[in-house]
Amino acid sequence: MTKSFTRTDRVSAQLRREVGALVHEAVREHGLPSVSVSDVEVTRDLAHAKVFFTALQSERAAEALAALKELAPEFRYRLGRMLRMRTVPELHFHYDDSVDRGERIDTLLRDLDTPAQ
Repeated sequence: MTKSFTRTDRVSAQLRREVGALVHEAVREHGLPSVSVSDVEVTRDLAHAKVFFTALQSERAAEALAALKELAPEFRYRLGRMLRMRTVPELHFHYDDSVDRGERIDTLLRDLDTPAQ
């Protein structure tokens, strides 16, 4: 019988919850732009994790990315205290522009629906 979820999937889900809480706390404490964690992808050796985030204000995404990269070592330290893992993956933050692309496609489709006069 095969497992339905791999260890990397379980670690990714746990990191998504924990990093999401840490990011939410950092937004309040450090005055960062409002961001939320959308996904976490962990490498097979559990050494690195890509943390994808979305920003409420997409124009401030670069500012949020710089702040999150600066806070990454602190997040990793705090995760090490919270999680029961031998090593905590190194966190690499990436802006998830899928929401922006979806809105752009939506507006393009909406423009097609309007009758031309």
